[in-house]
Formats: sequence, structure tokens, C-alpha cells
Amino acid sequence: MGNDQPTDLVARMQGQRLNRRRLVQGAGALGLAVPALGASLRGQPAFAQDAPAVGQLVTVSEQQRSTWLRNFNPFTTDNLWPTGNGVHEPLGVFNLLTGEIVPWLATEWSFSPDNLVLTAKIRDGVMWSDGQPMTARDVAFTFNLFKPENNSGLLGAFMWDYLASVEASDDRTAVFTFGRVFTLGLYDVMGQNIVPEHVWSQVPNPLEHTNENPVATGPFTEIPVFNNQYWELHRNPTYWQEGKPQIQGLRFPAYPGNDQMLFATTNGENDWAGNFIPDIENTYVARDPEHHHYWFPATGDTVMLYLNTTVAPFNDPNVRKAISLGINRDQICAVAMYDYTHPADGTGLSDAFEDWKSPEAVAAGDWVTQDVDRANQMLDAAGLTRDGDVRKLPDGTEMSYDLNVVAGWTDWVSACQIISQDLEALGIRARVQGYEQPAWQERVQTGDFTMSIGWSTGGATPFGYYRGQMSTQRFKAIGESADENWHRYTNPQADELLDQFAATSDEAQQRQIAAQLQMIFAENAPAIPLFPGPQWGEFSTKRFTGFPSEENPYALLSTYAPTRLLVMMELKPVAAQ
Repeated sequence: MGNDQPTDLVARMQGQRLNRRRLVQGAGALGLAVPALGASLRGQPAFAQDAPAVGQLVTVSEQQRSTWLRNFNPFTTDNLWPTGNGVHEPLGVFNLLTGEIVPWLATEWSFSPDNLVLTAKIRDGVMWSDGQPMTARDVAFTFNLFKPENNSGLLGAFMWDYLASVEASDDRTAVFTFGRVFTLGLYDVMGQNIVPEHVWSQVPNPLEHTNENPVATGPFTEIPVFNNQYWELHRNPTYWQEGKPQIQGLRFPAYPGNDQMLFATTNGENDWAGNFIPDIENTYVARDPEHHHYWFPATGDTVMLYLNTTVAPFNDPNVRKAISLGINRDQICAVAMYDYTHPADGTGLSDAFEDWKSPEAVAAGDWVTQDVDRANQMLDAAGLTRDGDVRKLPDGTEMSYDLNVVAGWTDWVSACQIISQDLEALGIRARVQGYEQPAWQERVQTGDFTMSIGWSTGGATPFGYYRGQMSTQRFKAIGESADENWHRYTNPQADELLDQFAATSDEAQQRQIAAQLQMIFAENAPAIPLFPGPQWGEFSTKRFTGFPSEENPYALLSTYAPTRLLVMMELKPVAAQ
């Protein structure tokens, strides 16, 4: 590829710019039919179809950035994909589809009988990309880097809420001693990406370190090309898995906006993508039915409507249930989400935990099915009287609120437009208010909102979801930043059950406890589940094969999932078949 081609590619994309946000919003709850939107997209020139294949480099669309900034620090959120689980590697890879941790830098692990000591055997023969051996001492160094007295603020620092010490008893053994029983910490520990002590011990401030030339154990560590519009990531010459990876590397053109990203994927430029694409059968698959494929399992974190429970009347569970009863989730899923997912049930759990769900809790959560008459009756009973088209609080204040959303997330914007219309039938005015992502994030985290759409917490078990929805440990006062529990709801009974869940490694006991947590959620409606999030994933088999799919679900296709590392191991050029 010539040196000027990446810039030319972006210029071509910009030349075909279409305002996707305007199109999708127009096709929201009231307007343009899905086929018409698909026709609009199909009518665009295929600007990327003539782009040449680049050897064994897989073109990936994962991050939307107009300019690439060279950052491969696995302990910060602004790094480049795939810094985690691609450049750097974890001890194990949790596979949501199997419910198991795949051994990676660790070959085996076990808890002591009292669940206070976790011992992991570290794989022999792994080399850092600079040729030095990786040992358990690197593992211990990585975790000790997170200690509050060393560097608070690094991703991973939260583990020291329950860890007491991490040591290497020898080159092949890492010992994690817990300060309190917290068996769920296994997933955090195993999923942590490891860095080399001989490099990072020389870094003055790990939080600010951009790690521009990473030394790592992952399948891809070499960066032969990097500029602000395009970069490449090539194979690690010392990689420990023989014969892997089977591709030369990955390439990343910069996409300034959703439109360019959408066009590049639908026109075949991208081999692997994690994009929301409207009307995908017509806008993507139909362009090349032989090679274009997608898989959107509804196993992602449940998308929620959060009501600030510190604000009356949203501190009343019956009011929260009434608002939920007013929402047409079927329409949201059909129109805003293009039938890529389905309405949530009263447990709030996504399809990832289908076999955990309690039928009794599902039945108790009957407030997730639209029933406008029942909703109005419950609001009347709560003393929220109607005055014409709008309800009023007992002090005479109108029930009129902003409904916050990220302005560029068109699927969520359309969902909020539908919710806004639905709530009019209840006498509640909800004005859809879009913010840029950082501003929206700050508002929900500090509790500076009354209504907001938002994601929830996932994990290996339902524990993470219910901790994020009801735990006192995750509660922050208004004005303080909260990673979860944005709606500021706590439940002492849920706290007790979460402690019990974390204190046992017996899955049967955990399932019994989870059933009780589901019932508490169903009875109290801490927040309002809308739909389980689809895990976006598209791929083209024109140049590469080995991608997971609904027919071959060995891992999630989504580029966001930790199992991207498993996918990278299976990709191979078509010529190699």
C-alpha cells in the first residue's frame, strides 16, 4: 500500500458523507420506514469496494476516532484497540458463551478451602516481545502496581478492595491472598492483562504513560506504520502459541464519524467490525450475501431507563413500575433496535443468564409489559393528579423532565423518542435531551439527571448486575462519581444476599441466592430494564475466515468482548484454506 493511500481512503469516505444521525432519528418512533432507510444507504456509492486487499492484514472497525493517538497503556480507558486481550494478555479469558475461563497465561488455578487464597500456575515458555521470559514475578508486579499507595486511578485498582497481597512464590506460581472472602474476584484476577516488570518498573507515572512501543506477550505487538489517519499492528515475533496467529496483523483506518464507519463496513472495506448497522440484511448482507455476515446475540448488558431515586416521586417503587408499564418495549425493539433484540423481563437479566432466571421472579416482574390503564391507575393512587395533559406532584409542580441520551447513539435516541411519546399518555413530559458522550457520562455518574437511558453491569454471573442496581457498596452521594448504581438505589436485604453470593464458590448456592436477588429486583423495580443489549459483530469472509457465528459459536464475535483474543487465534487468510 502506498504511503498516501490511508489519507486518500478517508478523503473518499468524507466525500460521500451522509448524515446517519438525521436518517436514523427520522426513522425513529414516528417516521421513516425501515426499508426506506435501507434504500437510502444502499444508494450510496461503494467507495471502499475497490480498496486493495492488504496481504494478511485484517481491517478492523472498532473505535470511532477522527485521529489516532498512540496509546497502548492497558491501565487506562483511552488506549487503542486491542491493547487489552490482543497486545497484552490476561491470565485467563472468560468465555460468556460457555461460562468457563479459558487458561491463557495461567494454566491452572484454585482457591484454598477457606476461599481466602487463590493460587495460579503461570505458563512456562512465554516470552515478552523483547525476548525476555515472562514469569510469575511479572504477574505479582502488575497487581501490586494497582495498590492505592502506588498508583490510585489505574484500571484494576478496585481489586485491592478485597485483595490483601499478591506474591510470586517462585517463577511459575502467583499467590493471591484476599483480605475478605470474595470468590467473584476470581474473574477480575484472571481477566487482568499482565505487563513486564523490567519495563514498567522504569515508568515514573503509569497513569500518564502512553506505552507507545509496547512490550507484551500478545499475538500482536509490532507497529510498523502509525500516523494520525491509519496504523497497523503486526505479529509478535516471540509469540508462545506455535503456528499462531495465522494472520500477519491488523490494520486500522480512521473513521471521523458514524457515516464513514458505516459505509466502510457495508461496502466491504472492513473484515471485522463491531458496529450498529440499521436494517443490516438490506444495507450489509444484501451487498454481498456470500461473504457478508453478522451475529448480534442479546447477551450484552441490559439497557435501562434510570430514574433518579433521590428525586420525588421516583423514590416510590410504584411510580417506577407505573412508568415502566407505560413503555412500549415491542416498538422500541422493532423500530429503534431493528428487531436485533427483544424486550427485557422483570429480572433485568440479559440472555447471557437465561439459565439463571427464576420463573417466579419473571412472573413477579409483570410491570415490564405495557399496560397504560394500569399505569395511570397506579399514578393516581400515588397522589399524582392529572391537570389536563400533564400530571402534577402534590406541591403543584408539573411532572416534566429531561430524558438524557448520548446525542450520537442513534439507536438509543430513537428509543428515547418512543419512551417520550409513551409517557405523554401517562401525563408525564419527557424531553429527549442529547449530550456528547463525555458530558452524558459525567451527568449519570454524578447523579445530575432525573431520567436517563444507560447501560448496566455484566459479568460472569448475575452478581455484577444486581450489585450495580441495588448495592450500598456501589452507592455514591449526589455529586460524587459512581461507576454504577447511577440511580442511587440501595436495599439492605440485597446487600446481605450479595455478600452471601460472594462468600461461596458453590454454584448451586449462588443460583439460590441469585433467585432471591431477582425477586427483590422484581418487587422493587430499582431501575427500569428496556432490552438486553445486542453484542454487535459483523464480518466478511471475502479475505479471511475463522470468525465465530451463530452456527459456530465458539466465542462472541463482538470486538468489545474479552473473547476477541480467542477470535484472533482462529482467523486465517482465505488463500490459506
